Amino acid sequence: MAQWSGRVATDIRDSEPDWGPFLAPAAPAGAPNVLMIVWDDVGYGALEPFGGPIETPAMRRIADSGVRYSNFHTTALCSPTRSSLLNGRNATSNNMACITEASAGFPGFSGRVPFENGMISEVLNARGWNTYAVGKWHLTPSDESDASSWKGRWPLGRGFERFYGFLGGETNQWYPDLVYDNHTVEPPATPEQGYHLSADLADKAIRFVRDAKAVAPQKPWFMYFCPGCGHAPHHVFKDWADRYRGRFDEGYQAIRVGILANQKRMGLLPQDLELSPINPHGEPDITGPDGRAWPALDFVRPWDSLTDDERRLFVRMAEVYAGFVSYTDEQIGRLLDYLAESGQLDNTIIVVVSDNGASGEGGPNGSFNENKFFNNVPDTIEANLPRIDDLGGPSAYNHYNTGWAWAFDTPFPYWKRFAGYEGGVADPLIVSWPAGIAARGEVRDQYVHAVDIVPTLYELLDVDPPAVLNGWTQSQIEGHSFAASISDPQLPGRATQFYSMLGMRALYHQGWLATTLHPPLSGWSNFDKDRWELYDLRTDRTQLHDLADEKPELLEELKGLWFYYAGVYKGLPLDDRTALEIMASPRPEPGEPRSH
Repeated sequence: MAQWSGRVATDIRDSEPDWGPFLAPAAPAGAPNVLMIVWDDVGYGALEPFGGPIETPAMRRIADSGVRYSNFHTTALCSPTRSSLLNGRNATSNNMACITEASAGFPGFSGRVPFENGMISEVLNARGWNTYAVGKWHLTPSDESDASSWKGRWPLGRGFERFYGFLGGETNQWYPDLVYDNHTVEPPATPEQGYHLSADLADKAIRFVRDAKAVAPQKPWFMYFCPGCGHAPHHVFKDWADRYRGRFDEGYQAIRVGILANQKRMGLLPQDLELSPINPHGEPDITGPDGRAWPALDFVRPWDSLTDDERRLFVRMAEVYAGFVSYTDEQIGRLLDYLAESGQLDNTIIVVVSDNGASGEGGPNGSFNENKFFNNVPDTIEANLPRIDDLGGPSAYNHYNTGWAWAFDTPFPYWKRFAGYEGGVADPLIVSWPAGIAARGEVRDQYVHAVDIVPTLYELLDVDPPAVLNGWTQSQIEGHSFAASISDPQLPGRATQFYSMLGMRALYHQGWLATTLHPPLSGWSNFDKDRWELYDLRTDRTQLHDLADEKPELLEELKGLWFYYAGVYKGLPLDDRTALEIMASPRPEPGEPRSH
């Protein structure tokens, strides 16, 4: 704080005031706004700018005005990635080894982001930016998420001035559980009146910015916009789903061929890259070291093995999902239109990411009620087919099947939760700043990670994060800025990255990836008997050629590095328990148990 430099006399008339130390912080003149858009469970090959079949003109608009990163990575799960996106530390350094609902009483696993790991919202708010969080939060533990809770880990407790959205990992798009700032509210309308959460969130985002700009047009803002799309439930108006009638009839195996062709044409992937095969390890027949089965929900049923009714059901699930994403993209487009019309778009840094790969939580048959996944209850065609016309509507809580997760992660194997495979961790990244970035519609191939977003923004904003923030001595930021690569595509990317998720381990180092074949939520345990694989991602991003037997010394080096970083980043113990076991584990409750 500046020293007061006025003068005090007995009479105020003879005194000299100095307002400097008492004023709110002010950002530098001309400082840019920042809009971080976080898609949910949207895989590498889903969106139009990444070769996907889902029309997303707003995303294309952003990509055309900036750069796409073809080699961006996340943690494979939502809360862990989101914690890294907001403060530049690894997920386990943020005590966010898993989602907040699955917290455990260990360092790295508590589901409580330390205040020593300051968020960009806190840093920028202290430097004069308005700060807004809109949409999904999922960074508050369950026992601190009710009306009676201490709200220090709610968005307003972590540097955001305004919040409108939902605290948990998902919500009903028709009847959402909404929080406005620090209190719960009811949706402003019903689906019969045309309500949908994605539109509501865009309305609030525009309102937050407009309200402040009406008073202080020169003041910059930071917005964390997370619509919760395309996380289940996949809810959308029927006419939006119907726009995709017939577009997925060829099935998920065939559509991957076209997606990869688009990705090659766009320069996102090498011309000689091959698609990952279906069920690359022979799932579901593979077993763990003690003979325990592969998780029943984590494999793909071949398209040619399906009946006509099954194909019809699965196609409709994809149509609903695509309509959901396109509808949400249109709402983001309304936000971009407002920024353009109000003269703000050119000086707004926009970062677009997804938090993990496409979701496999619908299992091999898809689901009319995604909550079955969390209770280890497989869906059946017999139960879902009669409800096909209700998919996407208010009576459903639907999720597509694993075949579409695999397709929307084209060309990679597996999906969300699989941290050792590109389908779980490779995601879209777009960076745009028309006034500050000369590149237009270009591609960058550097290996970057979610932890690198915040330090990149700090460099673009010319902000040095403080050593002490809100009274807390700050830990070291673990990410590295890739800002220079925006203008120089030849610069190297990240050299090393640690991964651990739900029992699966991986370590990226100088182009190589060592990973365990240990399915998440499998309950296999026996980690000392894990099978390790080794891939050269520089030439084999679809992980077709396991080189573990050919390069045993390199594999041992990477295994050792994994344990080293597990110590640095609080990555132990390993937890591969089933979803039902994790959710049933004792953890703090907001109050005493009640019987009524």
